[in-house]
Amino acid sequence: MLQKKFSFPQTRIWIILGLIWLGSNLCDRLWLSLDQSLPAWDQSNHLTKSLQYYYSLNSPEIFNEEWWRNFWRLSTKYPPLTYIIGAFFQKLFGLGNDQALLSNLLYNGILIISVYIIGKTLFNPKVGLWSAGLTLLFPRLYQTRLQFLLDTPLMTLTVACFCCLTVWKFENNRRKQWLWTIIFGVSWGLALLTKQSVMFFLFTPLVWLGITYLWQNKWERILQLWVSFLVSSLVWFPWYRTNWIYLFSTVQNSNAIPATYEGDPPLNTVAAWTYYWQDLPLAIGWVFLLVPLVGLLLHLLGKFPKNKNNIDHKKVIESMKWLGVYFVGSYLICSAIFNKDTRYIMSYLPILAVFLSYGLTQWRGKWQPVRWITVLLAIIVMITNLFPISRTEQFSLFLSPGVAFRPYLGQEIPVKNIIETAQKTTPYQIVNLGVIANTDNINHNTINYYGQLANFQVYGRELGNKESYIQQDSNSFDWFLSKTGDNGFARENQLEFAETLNNNPRYNLIKTWEMPDQSLVKLYHRKQASVEVQPITQSINKIHLDKVIIPQQASSNYPIPITYEWSGNWQELQDGLVLLSWYPEGVNNNQIAWIHDHGIGEGMLWGNYPNNQGFKVTETMSMLPNQTVKDGNYSLRAMYLNRKTNKSYLIPVPDVTLTINNNLNPLPSPQLDLGTQLRNVSINLAEGISGLDTIFRKVGRFNQYDPIQDYLKQIEIALNYRLDHYPQNHQLNWTYGLVLSQVLQEDAKEAIAALKQLINIAPDNPYHHAYLAFVYLYNWQPKAAEKALKPALQMNPNIEEFKALEGISKLMQGNLIKGWQLLSPIL
Repeated sequence: MLQKKFSFPQTRIWIILGLIWLGSNLCDRLWLSLDQSLPAWDQSNHLTKSLQYYYSLNSPEIFNEEWWRNFWRLSTKYPPLTYIIGAFFQKLFGLGNDQALLSNLLYNGILIISVYIIGKTLFNPKVGLWSAGLTLLFPRLYQTRLQFLLDTPLMTLTVACFCCLTVWKFENNRRKQWLWTIIFGVSWGLALLTKQSVMFFLFTPLVWLGITYLWQNKWERILQLWVSFLVSSLVWFPWYRTNWIYLFSTVQNSNAIPATYEGDPPLNTVAAWTYYWQDLPLAIGWVFLLVPLVGLLLHLLGKFPKNKNNIDHKKVIESMKWLGVYFVGSYLICSAIFNKDTRYIMSYLPILAVFLSYGLTQWRGKWQPVRWITVLLAIIVMITNLFPISRTEQFSLFLSPGVAFRPYLGQEIPVKNIIETAQKTTPYQIVNLGVIANTDNINHNTINYYGQLANFQVYGRELGNKESYIQQDSNSFDWFLSKTGDNGFARENQLEFAETLNNNPRYNLIKTWEMPDQSLVKLYHRKQASVEVQPITQSINKIHLDKVIIPQQASSNYPIPITYEWSGNWQELQDGLVLLSWYPEGVNNNQIAWIHDHGIGEGMLWGNYPNNQGFKVTETMSMLPNQTVKDGNYSLRAMYLNRKTNKSYLIPVPDVTLTINNNLNPLPSPQLDLGTQLRNVSINLAEGISGLDTIFRKVGRFNQYDPIQDYLKQIEIALNYRLDHYPQNHQLNWTYGLVLSQVLQEDAKEAIAALKQLINIAPDNPYHHAYLAFVYLYNWQPKAAEKALKPALQMNPNIEEFKALEGISKLMQGNLIKGWQLLSPIL
């Protein structure tokens, strides 16, 4: 056998692999101990997700279906395996970037073993060992594993999948084939739970195998591939079932949009198809690219002494073909994707290492030292690329141009000081910080991550990129962070707004910090914040409404400024919703004119304090009556509702009367609270697709202003109470608000119940039936969706969206022909 000719003692092999693993990890930890930089945009975003899973895993409820739904929903854009593993390592070693990166101890081990097994299976153990060593010396790979990104775990698990598939393919023992079928299924599931792009690399090998075995009538092999897919689905299906609706927007947001923004070459140009080929010398280095290729060429030309071992040339050709299927297939698929990034194609580099290792081992006889000289040069290049050793720049640049990745040793970036200052300024509230700067150190994701490390009190949010969004942001954020000098990717209109903050009388400059490049970072806070919290001396059992400040007259056609002052104990304030109803005076009925329900402090109260400590909460906001409200005098009634216990009681209201005069002009007003804004926009549900466009455009900004999206829960609880206790009032509009709040929370069960209620109120609107069908599809109930859709199709059979929903329901029920007939004209 080929492997016996090249056999090593098993213990020696594991010692060598262990030394490779230990050396690479020691190098990584040394670099991280020197580096004083902060994680940038993507890294901070991924670290934040890992932090959220860390806290979720503190109190797991494995038998609670709702807990699992919320657990999978913590990450809606990317599958969460990287975050979950990072959370486990942080549980062991503490919170932080360096601690999360200890997960590379696991990934490096899996990668080394996988690459070794591939090389051993295709060629011999010697090639396997060289492959494992070469992989960890590629510049692209040792750069990326020093950052908390999805790319390293994705590459590791993709290579592990290919390793299992390779062993399965070349295994002749039937029992072992079935064992590797199961192992491949599990690894495939884990890879898909890391990122969907694993299929860019596995698609071609799987199709190749499927076609080959069909041609050869090897039906058991085909069955084994199907079984591996079914095994994998047990791992990945729960997350994809919960978040499948986001996959459509992820394709657009991660492909076309960034590609256009970054100026990637269009697919109809040669540059698009040679992009990764030109990047190859940077990814692996000239040394590893040229020396193995020259060795392989000289071997084929017969310039080396004849190999003393018996070589199975047929096996070598088959192995080369198998490597080529993976390499060429993944290269073409990744090149065919509009968005290009040098990290995206990393998963083909370890497979390339196997091929290059085979070429390197061809240096025989007196030329055999070339192997070790090559590796020694690569190690020196890695050290000079990673560490600031004097007088090595030219050497590193000559052998490995443009890939130096050295630790930052300069002045500390003051992000932690920014977070602490914001916390001290408003210690009892969540801080939602509009970040104008957009550099690798000062950006919304990095601020957000360090704010989450501060016990989830401070959140960083990016300003909008449109002029209308900037105006809305200026009225909705109480905090802003700006920077002089280089602002990275910040837009011109954002920077223009930052300039106005210096002379804006509505804001205080809280503090200024000097950056290492002598630029200044400035923290601003609104003088009259939307919510202010102050401790008071007395203890108060029930919530009091101490003061309501409102103009004597206003028009119902425009927002009306209003200030509430609440007092009470901390728990009642933090858990409390206030149901505020305005009634016409002099009318003997219970007809509510309009409502202004919201959480006390808009749901942004933070911390835990003893109930014998009282607090005063001042809210400065606006309300918006219905446009149907007539001229006249209106008075306020208030009720307290505890969101946790459902306890409710009336709150005495100061003597306050508002006169509505619809002939008046608008008054200067703060921003409407988010609950009012969502209730008002929810009535667009009646208009179908055009209404949904309006809703989701606005909701995208709402979610920036409430970083925990608590306003949705406030609306849901308040409107449920309203519809139960005040059925004669505004049923249709309130139900729209309830439906929208539940849909945005992805609560399919409650959304279905609310939509059925909406249909009972207004059965003649076909969109109501279509919404119900859509939620059924989201919840994987295609039969119920088809039934719910029938009234909509009967009312208006020509609406394409209705036909699309019907086609999807047919496909999900397995009726592929009918589904395609319905969808193909639309597509």
